[in-house]
Amino acid sequence: MNLTTAAPTPTAPTAAPRIPAQPAVDITWNEAFCSEGANCFRFGLDDAGRAYIGSTLTPDAYVSDSVEALRALVRAVKAGAADHLL
Repeated sequence: MNLTTAAPTPTAPTAAPRIPAQPAVDITWNEAFCSEGANCFRFGLDDAGRAYIGSTLTPDAYVSDSVEALRALVRAVKAGAADHLL
């Protein structure tokens, strides 16, 4: 699974080296899923068929992987694999 965020802008000459910018990806996002307290997540696909999960609070940050990996993640969550986080 890949985590992508916008490259940080250095604020001082001693700032850490910049991460090279990721190539622009044209992601088609589905309507956001919002739970209590407006915690909103969205799912998307690109033209190459990769799947994306992102938060509406940080639109430039998302994780991506294959559709099969996303499908396996959703199945695991539905089966209770993340219940300990609730």
